[in-house]
Amino acid sequence: MLATQRQHRILQELDAEGTVRVAALADLLRVSEMTVRRDIDVLDAEGLLLRVHGGATRASSFSTLEPGFGAKSARETDAKRAIAAEALTLLRPGMTLLVSGGTTTHELSRLLPRDLGLTVATNSLMVANSLGPAGDGGIRTVVLGGQRTPSEALVGPVTVHALDNLHADLCFMGVHGFDPKAGITSPNLLESEVNAAMVAASDRLAVLADATKYGTVGLARIAPLSAVGTLISDDRIRTGAAGPGAENLLRQSVGELRLAPVNQTLLNQPPMTPAFKGHDA
Repeated sequence: MLATQRQHRILQELDAEGTVRVAALADLLRVSEMTVRRDIDVLDAEGLLLRVHGGATRASSFSTLEPGFGAKSARETDAKRAIAAEALTLLRPGMTLLVSGGTTTHELSRLLPRDLGLTVATNSLMVANSLGPAGDGGIRTVVLGGQRTPSEALVGPVTVHALDNLHADLCFMGVHGFDPKAGITSPNLLESEVNAAMVAASDRLAVLADATKYGTVGLARIAPLSAVGTLISDDRIRTGAAGPGAENLLRQSVGELRLAPVNQTLLNQPPMTPAFKGHDA
Protein backbone atom coordinates (compact mmCIF):
# COMPACT_ATOMS: atom_id res chain seq x y z
CA MET A 1 0.00 0.00 0.00
CA LEU A 2 1.37 3.41 -0.98
CA ALA A 3 1.92 6.11 1.63
CA THR A 4 -0.86 8.28 0.18
CA GLN A 5 -3.27 5.32 0.37
CA ARG A 6 -2.34 4.63 3.99
CA GLN A 7 -2.78 8.27 4.90
CA HIS A 8 -6.17 8.42 3.19
CA ARG A 9 -7.27 5.36 5.20
CA ILE A 10 -6.01 6.95 8.43
CA LEU A 11 -8.12 10.03 7.72
CA GLN A 12 -11.15 7.83 7.00
CA GLU A 13 -10.73 6.10 10.35
CA LEU A 14 -10.31 9.46 12.04
CA ASP A 15 -13.49 10.83 10.46
CA ALA A 16 -15.40 7.76 11.65
CA GLU A 17 -13.97 7.47 15.17
CA GLY A 18 -12.76 10.94 16.15
CA THR A 19 -9.47 9.53 17.50
CA VAL A 20 -7.12 6.79 16.31
CA ARG A 21 -4.40 4.76 18.03
CA VAL A 22 -1.06 3.92 16.44
CA ALA A 23 -1.21 0.23 17.46
CA ALA A 24 -4.73 -0.23 16.04
CA LEU A 25 -3.78 1.47 12.77
CA ALA A 26 -0.68 -0.68 12.42
CA ASP A 27 -2.87 -3.81 12.69
CA LEU A 28 -5.45 -2.42 10.29
CA LEU A 29 -2.91 -1.35 7.65
CA ARG A 30 -0.56 -4.31 8.25
CA VAL A 31 2.50 -2.09 8.67
CA SER A 32 4.83 -1.27 11.52
CA GLU A 33 3.94 1.26 14.21
CA MET A 34 6.91 3.33 13.09
CA THR A 35 5.39 3.60 9.58
CA VAL A 36 2.07 4.72 11.07
CA ARG A 37 3.84 7.35 13.19
CA ARG A 38 5.57 8.72 10.09
CA ASP A 39 2.22 8.92 8.29
CA ILE A 40 0.67 10.72 11.26
CA ASP A 41 3.59 13.15 11.31
CA VAL A 42 2.98 13.97 7.63
CA LEU A 43 -0.76 14.50 8.16
CA ASP A 44 -0.12 16.57 11.29
CA ALA A 45 2.29 18.82 9.34
CA GLU A 46 -0.41 19.33 6.70
CA GLY A 47 -2.97 20.28 9.34
CA LEU A 48 -5.25 17.31 8.60
CA LEU A 49 -5.08 15.88 12.11
CA LEU A 50 -3.55 16.62 15.50
CA ARG A 51 -0.88 14.23 16.73
CA VAL A 52 -1.32 13.17 20.37
CA HIS A 53 0.43 10.64 22.58
CA GLY A 54 -0.16 7.19 21.13
CA GLY A 55 -2.25 8.32 18.18
CA ALA A 56 -4.10 11.28 16.67
CA THR A 57 -7.32 13.26 16.92
CA ARG A 58 -9.35 15.34 14.50
CA ALA A 59 -7.92 18.69 13.52
CA SER A 60 -11.45 19.94 12.81
CA SER A 61 -11.99 20.33 16.53
CA PHE A 62 -9.69 23.33 16.36
CA SER A 63 -11.42 26.22 14.64
CA THR A 64 -8.32 28.18 13.59
CA LEU A 65 -6.53 25.43 11.66
CA GLU A 66 -6.37 25.98 7.90
CA PRO A 67 -4.87 23.07 5.92
CA GLY A 68 -3.21 23.80 2.60
CA PHE A 69 -4.96 23.25 -0.73
CA GLY A 70 -2.93 20.17 -1.63
CA ALA A 71 -3.72 18.49 1.68
CA LYS A 72 -7.45 19.18 1.46
CA SER A 73 -7.75 18.14 -2.19
CA ALA A 74 -6.84 14.53 -1.31
CA ARG A 75 -9.81 14.19 1.06
CA GLU A 76 -13.41 13.19 0.31
CA THR A 77 -12.75 13.12 -3.43
CA ASP A 78 -15.83 11.05 -4.32
CA ALA A 79 -18.13 13.32 -2.34
CA LYS A 80 -16.64 16.45 -3.90
CA ARG A 81 -17.09 15.08 -7.41
CA ALA A 82 -20.70 14.10 -6.71
CA ILE A 83 -21.43 17.53 -5.20
CA ALA A 84 -19.79 19.34 -8.13
CA ALA A 85 -21.81 17.32 -10.64
CA GLU A 86 -25.03 18.18 -8.81
CA ALA A 87 -24.07 21.87 -8.73
CA LEU A 88 -23.94 21.96 -12.53
CA THR A 89 -27.73 21.60 -12.65
CA LEU A 90 -28.04 25.13 -11.22
CA LEU A 91 -26.41 26.67 -14.29
CA ARG A 92 -28.21 28.59 -17.01
CA PRO A 93 -26.77 30.07 -20.24
CA GLY A 94 -25.12 33.48 -19.93
CA MET A 95 -24.81 33.42 -16.13
CA THR A 96 -22.28 35.47 -14.20
CA LEU A 97 -20.84 33.40 -11.35
CA LEU A 98 -18.79 34.15 -8.27
CA VAL A 99 -16.73 31.12 -7.25
CA SER A 100 -14.91 31.12 -3.91
CA GLY A 101 -11.73 29.30 -3.00
CA GLY A 102 -11.83 25.66 -1.92
CA THR A 103 -11.25 22.15 -3.21
CA THR A 104 -14.93 21.42 -3.90
CA THR A 105 -15.36 24.63 -5.90
CA HIS A 106 -12.16 23.71 -7.74
CA GLU A 107 -13.72 20.37 -8.64
CA LEU A 108 -16.75 22.28 -9.94
CA SER A 109 -14.58 24.59 -12.03
CA ARG A 110 -13.04 21.60 -13.80
CA LEU A 111 -16.53 20.50 -14.90
CA LEU A 112 -17.98 23.87 -15.90
CA PRO A 113 -19.29 23.69 -19.49
CA ARG A 114 -17.50 25.88 -22.02
CA ASP A 115 -20.54 26.36 -24.26
CA LEU A 116 -22.92 28.29 -21.98
CA GLY A 117 -21.33 31.73 -22.29
CA LEU A 118 -20.47 31.88 -18.60
CA THR A 119 -18.55 34.63 -16.85
CA VAL A 120 -16.70 33.55 -13.68
CA ALA A 121 -15.21 35.92 -11.13
CA THR A 122 -13.08 34.13 -8.55
CA ASN A 123 -10.61 34.74 -5.75
CA SER A 124 -9.20 31.23 -6.18
CA LEU A 125 -5.94 30.79 -8.07
CA MET A 126 -6.71 27.10 -8.56
CA VAL A 127 -10.16 27.80 -10.00
CA ALA A 128 -8.75 30.43 -12.36
CA ASN A 129 -6.02 28.06 -13.56
CA SER A 130 -8.51 25.28 -14.24
CA LEU A 131 -10.70 27.54 -16.38
CA GLY A 132 -7.86 28.52 -18.67
CA PRO A 133 -8.06 31.15 -21.46
CA ALA A 134 -11.51 32.02 -22.79
CA GLY A 135 -10.87 31.50 -26.47
CA ASP A 136 -13.84 30.95 -28.78
CA GLY A 137 -16.96 30.09 -26.80
CA GLY A 138 -15.01 29.61 -23.57
CA ILE A 139 -15.53 30.97 -20.08
CA ARG A 140 -14.69 34.62 -19.44
CA THR A 141 -12.64 34.65 -16.22
CA VAL A 142 -12.13 37.55 -13.82
CA VAL A 143 -9.47 37.04 -11.14
CA LEU A 144 -9.87 39.08 -7.98
CA GLY A 145 -6.64 40.37 -6.45
CA GLY A 146 -5.50 40.16 -2.86
CA GLN A 147 -3.32 38.35 -0.35
CA ARG A 148 -2.68 34.63 -0.92
CA THR A 149 -3.81 32.11 1.73
CA PRO A 150 -2.77 28.46 2.39
CA SER A 151 -5.93 27.39 0.51
CA GLU A 152 -4.74 29.29 -2.60
CA ALA A 153 -7.42 31.96 -2.20
CA LEU A 154 -6.89 35.72 -2.51
CA VAL A 155 -8.21 37.76 0.41
CA GLY A 156 -8.00 41.16 2.07
CA PRO A 157 -9.11 44.74 1.36
CA VAL A 158 -8.14 44.59 -2.32
CA THR A 159 -10.41 41.59 -2.86
CA VAL A 160 -13.31 43.11 -0.94
CA HIS A 161 -12.99 46.38 -2.88
CA ALA A 162 -13.13 44.49 -6.18
CA LEU A 163 -16.33 42.76 -5.08
CA ASP A 164 -17.95 46.12 -4.29
CA ASN A 165 -18.10 46.75 -8.03
CA LEU A 166 -19.35 43.32 -9.12
CA HIS A 167 -22.74 41.62 -9.38
CA ALA A 168 -23.32 37.91 -9.93
CA ASP A 169 -26.36 35.80 -10.64
CA LEU A 170 -25.07 32.95 -8.49
CA CYS A 171 -22.25 32.38 -6.02
CA PHE A 172 -20.74 28.93 -5.56
CA MET A 173 -19.01 28.83 -2.19
CA GLY A 174 -16.88 26.26 -0.43
CA VAL A 175 -16.76 26.48 3.36
CA HIS A 176 -14.73 25.14 6.26
CA GLY A 177 -17.84 24.11 8.14
CA PHE A 178 -21.62 24.46 8.29
CA ASP A 179 -23.70 24.26 11.43
CA PRO A 180 -27.38 25.06 12.17
CA LYS A 181 -26.45 27.52 14.93
CA ALA A 182 -23.10 28.90 13.74
CA GLY A 183 -23.98 29.04 10.03
CA ILE A 184 -21.22 28.79 7.42
CA THR A 185 -17.74 29.55 8.74
CA SER A 186 -14.06 29.88 7.87
CA PRO A 187 -10.86 29.53 9.96
CA ASN A 188 -9.46 32.62 8.21
CA LEU A 189 -10.80 36.05 9.23
CA LEU A 190 -9.82 37.72 5.97
CA GLU A 191 -11.32 34.93 3.90
CA SER A 192 -14.59 35.15 5.83
CA GLU A 193 -14.80 38.87 5.00
CA VAL A 194 -14.27 38.15 1.31
CA ASN A 195 -16.83 35.36 1.33
CA ALA A 196 -19.36 37.60 3.06
CA ALA A 197 -18.76 40.20 0.35
CA MET A 198 -19.37 37.50 -2.27
CA VAL A 199 -22.72 36.70 -0.67
CA ALA A 200 -23.68 40.39 -0.75
CA ALA A 201 -22.68 40.68 -4.42
CA SER A 202 -24.79 37.69 -5.57
CA ASP A 203 -28.47 37.13 -6.21
CA ARG A 204 -28.26 33.59 -4.86
CA LEU A 205 -25.81 31.58 -2.75
CA ALA A 206 -25.04 27.90 -3.33
CA VAL A 207 -22.81 26.31 -0.68
CA LEU A 208 -20.87 23.17 -1.66
CA ALA A 209 -19.73 21.18 1.39
CA ASP A 210 -19.34 17.46 2.02
CA ALA A 211 -20.97 15.80 5.02
CA THR A 212 -17.78 15.70 7.11
CA LYS A 213 -18.04 19.48 7.45
CA TYR A 214 -21.41 19.32 9.18
CA GLY A 215 -21.10 20.56 12.75
CA THR A 216 -17.63 22.04 12.19
CA VAL A 217 -17.41 25.65 13.35
CA GLY A 218 -14.56 27.85 12.14
CA LEU A 219 -13.18 30.95 13.79
CA ALA A 220 -15.13 33.44 11.69
CA ARG A 221 -18.76 33.42 10.58
CA ILE A 222 -19.55 34.11 6.92
CA ALA A 223 -23.36 34.02 7.00
CA PRO A 224 -26.27 32.25 8.72
CA LEU A 225 -27.73 29.18 7.06
CA SER A 226 -30.84 31.21 6.27
CA ALA A 227 -28.73 33.12 3.71
CA VAL A 228 -28.00 29.90 1.78
CA GLY A 229 -30.29 29.47 -1.22
CA THR A 230 -29.04 25.96 -2.02
CA LEU A 231 -26.86 23.73 0.15
CA ILE A 232 -25.35 20.81 -1.74
CA SER A 233 -23.80 18.13 0.44
CA ASP A 234 -23.72 14.34 0.21
CA ASP A 235 -26.07 11.65 1.47
CA ARG A 236 -23.83 10.70 4.41
CA ILE A 237 -25.61 13.50 6.27
CA ARG A 238 -28.38 10.94 6.89
CA THR A 239 -26.02 8.39 8.43
CA GLY A 240 -23.62 10.65 10.34
CA ALA A 241 -23.29 11.00 14.08
CA ALA A 242 -26.13 13.54 14.18
CA GLY A 243 -28.52 11.03 12.59
CA PRO A 244 -31.57 11.77 10.44
CA GLY A 245 -32.35 14.82 12.56
CA ALA A 246 -29.47 16.65 10.85
CA GLU A 247 -31.13 16.39 7.44
CA ASN A 248 -34.47 17.64 8.78
CA LEU A 249 -32.83 20.54 10.58
CA LEU A 250 -30.88 21.57 7.49
CA ARG A 251 -34.00 21.46 5.32
CA GLN A 252 -35.64 23.88 7.74
CA SER A 253 -32.58 26.16 7.81
CA VAL A 254 -31.69 26.64 4.11
CA GLY A 255 -33.71 27.48 1.04
CA GLU A 256 -33.02 24.12 -0.59
CA LEU A 257 -31.02 21.07 0.48
CA ARG A 258 -29.61 18.65 -2.07
CA LEU A 259 -27.80 15.48 -1.02
CA ALA A 260 -25.67 13.91 -3.74
CA PRO A 261 -25.29 10.11 -3.54
CA VAL A 262 -21.76 8.89 -2.80
CA ASN A 263 -20.62 5.33 -3.35
CA GLN A 264 -17.94 5.03 -0.69
CA THR A 265 -16.69 1.71 -2.04
CA LEU A 266 -15.37 3.45 -5.17
CA LEU A 267 -12.63 5.69 -3.87
CA ASN A 268 -10.59 7.94 -6.12
CA GLN A 269 -12.43 7.02 -9.32
CA PRO A 270 -12.84 9.38 -12.32
CA PRO A 271 -15.40 12.19 -11.89
CA MET A 272 -19.09 11.50 -12.34
CA THR A 273 -20.67 12.47 -15.66
CA PRO A 274 -22.08 16.01 -15.22
CA ALA A 275 -25.47 17.21 -16.35
CA PHE A 276 -23.72 19.47 -18.87
CA LYS A 277 -20.72 18.43 -20.91
CA GLY A 278 -17.68 20.11 -19.39
CA HIS A 279 -13.95 20.17 -19.89
CA ASP A 280 -11.61 18.51 -17.41
CA ALA A 281 -8.66 20.88 -17.35
